[in-house]
Amino acid sequence: MLLRVVPPDEPKEFSREVENLIAGFRGLPVDEGRSKRRKTQELGPLIDELLVKYRISHDSLEHSIREKWPELVGVANATYSHPLIVERNLLVVLVSHAVVRNELFHHRSMILEKLRKLPGCDGIKGLALRSN
Repeated sequence: MLLRVVPPDEPKEFSREVENLIAGFRGLPVDEGRSKRRKTQELGPLIDELLVKYRISHDSLEHSIREKWPELVGVANATYSHPLIVERNLLVVLVSHAVVRNELFHHRSMILEKLRKLPGCDGIKGLALRSN
């Protein structure tokens, strides 16, 4: 049997069985939980991982579409319309004027062609025009 010498500054870790045995000798409640104890982690690398996983530090797809919206539909149409969200491969656009809604509807294939050239927008299949 090999014994490992634990440095004085390193905390000692015991298995759940050993801690429950000691708790029994001391008359303390026994830990019957099924969760596993994990070692503590540095917070910095964990936050970096979450930022990458959920793309928090990057612009969202909707944000990049909103920036290019006047170029996609024209300044006049962009004044009365607002790209809201991409859901189920459709770009939902709020339109506040019936004439602009009709204009966007008739030019949707041209708008989609321009839209698909934007990075990350190649999966958008159509426009869903909704009135304000």
